[in-house]
Amino acid sequence: MSPATTPTRLDLKKDEKLEITWQDGHHCVYTLTLLRSMCPCAHCRTIRQDEQPKKKPLLTILPGDYSAPITVLNANLVGNYALKIEWSDHHDSGIYSFEYLRSICPEEARGEPRGYRGSDK
Repeated sequence: MSPATTPTRLDLKKDEKLEITWQDGHHCVYTLTLLRSMCPCAHCRTIRQDEQPKKKPLLTILPGDYSAPITVLNANLVGNYALKIEWSDHHDSGIYSFEYLRSICPEEARGEPRGYRGSDK
């Protein structure tokens, strides 16, 4: 693994967010809603991909029960390369590799510089 995909700190708040500090100094904060909507399992990935080429619908329905706020019931490391999350909607087939988590980092999407820590809320 490269420094960009090697976490030095994982901090999961089961009803709020996941924060990861990477070995290269970058810091990412993922809301639980983002993580659940970007589940990397085959079923969720297929649903997201099927929606892309079509005209954007008014409402995209992803698998899961969003009638209550989404929370994490359990999370475990998978070897030294990923995180497996069990969601409050009982979906648990997604394995979030560290490489995948880095690729969906919200701070990267906003173009914040490496090492940027943002505000500590």
